[in-house]
Formats: sequence, C-alpha cells, structure tokens
Amino acid sequence: MQRQTLSQPTRTISGTGLFSAQPATVVIEPRKAATGIVFTLNGKTIPAHIDALSSRPVHPVFAQLKPRCTSIGDDDGTIATIEHVLSALAGLGVTDAVVDVRCEARHAEIPIMDGSAKPFADACLEVGLCELSEPIDPITVRERIEVRDGDASIVIEASDTPSYAYSIDYPGTPIGSHTAEWDGDRASYIDSVALARTFSLEHEANQMQRAGLFTHLSPRDMLVIGESGPIENEYRVEHECAQHKLLDLIGDLALVGAPMLARVSAVRSGHALAHEAARAILRQANA
Repeated sequence: MQRQTLSQPTRTISGTGLFSAQPATVVIEPRKAATGIVFTLNGKTIPAHIDALSSRPVHPVFAQLKPRCTSIGDDDGTIATIEHVLSALAGLGVTDAVVDVRCEARHAEIPIMDGSAKPFADACLEVGLCELSEPIDPITVRERIEVRDGDASIVIEASDTPSYAYSIDYPGTPIGSHTAEWDGDRASYIDSVALARTFSLEHEANQMQRAGLFTHLSPRDMLVIGESGPIENEYRVEHECAQHKLLDLIGDLALVGAPMLARVSAVRSGHALAHEAARAILRQANA
C-alpha cells in the first residue's frame, strides 16, 4: 500500500468537547515523513497508537466506569475523544498526518461538532490528499483473534481485503437490531459511515445531564433516541446508530498504527473491547 497524507493543512475546526464542554481547535496537517498519525497538544506530541492509550477519565463521572471514548497521552497532557478523527483518516486512507489540537487546559477533548466524522473528513477532502514516496506494509492477521466481554465480542479473521462489520442490538427500543458494514472503500465510508452521529437513548441522556454532563447540548445538537425515534431530530442514513458504532470501531482499531487486512466482526462492543482487540492484533503481528 502507498502511504498517503494531506496536500496542505486543513482549515481550523473549532468546537466544544462532548463530555468536558471544553473549547478546543483542531488543524489536520500533512506529514511528509513516514511516521504515521500523531497528535500534538500545545506542542506536546502524542502518537495515535494503542501504546499511548490513557486511562484518565474524560469526566469524573466515568472514573469507575468503562471508557466512553478513546483518549491518549499521560499525566502531562491527554487528548480525549480522538476516535472520530482517527476514523475519518482511516476511512479516507490517510496513513500519515499531524492532528494539531489547541486548548487552554492541559487535558483536551476533540470537539464533538455534529457527533460524526464528517466535519473531519470534509476538511481533509477540501484540501485534497497526496501519496508519499514510501509504501506501507499493512498489518495482516494470520490466525483468528477473539476478544469477549459478556455478550459483547470482536472477532478478527484472516482476509486479503479489509472488512468491518458491527452488529447493534437494542431490544425494545426504536434502534432495534442491525448490522452495518464497510469494505475499506473510501466512497462508501464518506456516503454512509462518516455521516453517522453519536447517539444516546433518552433515559441515558437524562441520567447524564443529572450527573452534570451534556448540559451544553440539546437533542438538536446530538442524536437522542426517544420512544418514537429521534427527538427534535431525524436520521441522516439508514441504521445510523449501527453505522456510528462501526465508525467508532474503525477509529479505535486505527490505533494499531497501520492499515489492516482482516475481517473484523463486532457485536455490541464498546471502546474498551476495541482497545483490547487492538492490543491482541499487535501481539499477533509482533509474535
């Protein structure tokens, strides 16, 4: 595979974090050196790699819970909710870039924007992409890998082409059970996956607001699913909730640090299980 980066820096993307309500800006810049995707936070460089994963909760509410987003960094500085940016870059085939994050605080969160990867993908497409002179060896899965947590699972199998599938199951709700799939094609990512937004059931959103979260947002700003479907909103694409879970999965598994040739099948999984899967993939690749 040929390495790919941006032709020039994107426009500045500004907004507030989903969990922190903290303002931040993002500029995605070209990377001419073959060093993969890296983030910078006020001058501090953090690689977009599972080895840089941070367990620091993005909000005190999550101190004793499984992560609700993906964060990288250390005590000197972390960047939370990076999965949408990473998903956009992986979906477009970008292998090398600098995601420059600016924030007044030491610990930052990527702006949630509309809850999808579209703002980041659009910014990259506006400036265009270009190939680098060096190729990149994709990570090839040789033997079946499975990680599981209760009724949630991620299975990674050998394949000559990339393939991702996410099966969602919300019985008794308008979300229902659906499977979203992506075959590594840039156009299908842009048309179906990138548009899908972060979502929450109404009772979950209410609980979060009572805990002090999401007070800066309304159902018009994020996809809240009530008994009859989206509240003060509407779906963008068919099975948008499953598509967004697929979007997150693509972003989280990008933490392996290279494109991957494998068939990935996830069922009801979240960020923590995807992080475990990324580690298992690299253990096999490095064995």
